[in-house]
Amino acid sequence: MISPQKVRFIKLGEKGRWEASCIEEKTLRLGYESPHYADERSGNWTAVRSFWLAARGGDEGAATRDVNQIRDFYELGEDDVWITFHTGRLYWCRASKDVIKLEDGSRIRRAVQGWSSTDVNGRQLRVENIDGRVTKVQGYRGTICSLETLEMQTYLVRKINGLGVGEVERARRSLHVLKARIEHLIKGLWWHDFELLIDLVLAKSGWQRFSVMGKTQKDIDLDLYSPTTRKRAFVQIKSSTTREELLDYASKFQSYPDFDEMYFIYHTSNSDLSDIAMEPHIHVWGLDQISSLVIGAGLVEWLINKRS
Repeated sequence: MISPQKVRFIKLGEKGRWEASCIEEKTLRLGYESPHYADERSGNWTAVRSFWLAARGGDEGAATRDVNQIRDFYELGEDDVWITFHTGRLYWCRASKDVIKLEDGSRIRRAVQGWSSTDVNGRQLRVENIDGRVTKVQGYRGTICSLETLEMQTYLVRKINGLGVGEVERARRSLHVLKARIEHLIKGLWWHDFELLIDLVLAKSGWQRFSVMGKTQKDIDLDLYSPTTRKRAFVQIKSSTTREELLDYASKFQSYPDFDEMYFIYHTSNSDLSDIAMEPHIHVWGLDQISSLVIGAGLVEWLINKRS
């Protein structure tokens, strides 16, 4: 678990040119090359500011921003947290106190235990799963900045510690309850209505029917075509099934050369089917996946009305 006083975003080089090397070498790297390395180490920020004020042509605001970023690089403690972004993931680390000057004039700190793109429980910290108020720092024009608010810093620390956000966890619990209710409703559908539900789910996913339902072809409940992938699939829908029946249809699929994929969809089985190894183009959907798809496709109200 981490408990930093401060969290800072650092841009590792112009346009991120040092990102990969810093992550690999377990370092943080700062440009801002100047002859004042000794003053920076000793905390003589007046001398450092004079240099950058001259370098910025007397622009007080720019010089202040420069010095504040350089001071952060030198003064953040070993328990404080640095973040950056690379290949669609958030990386974080803590840095050893010592600042080392490289031959090109840039400075580095060593990342304690290296950079990590996972939380403390090993879950990936992907950009798409992180609050946009955190990820927007990627657009910062400078080098080092804090998060916009203390609330966002607290959120990020909890994220890294693998702790849920209160309202998110409550929503997850509610979704879990909803899925359980949806599964119960699905299992109570008349077989014809179950087929209709699956037809709607697949249509919402972009599949188009070649033929109407009603078993117009032997072994096939739905004959589908995807205009996006240009693939054709046949679907077998079962309210109740067995391992033997699944394996039988998987074998039959091999005798249909016109189809690229097969979907075997059911809501009840006399045994667990999840351990059956299938070829990549054979898809098996059980009740858990169907309920998630019903929610994602916006068919909850349809299902409620059908069972009312």
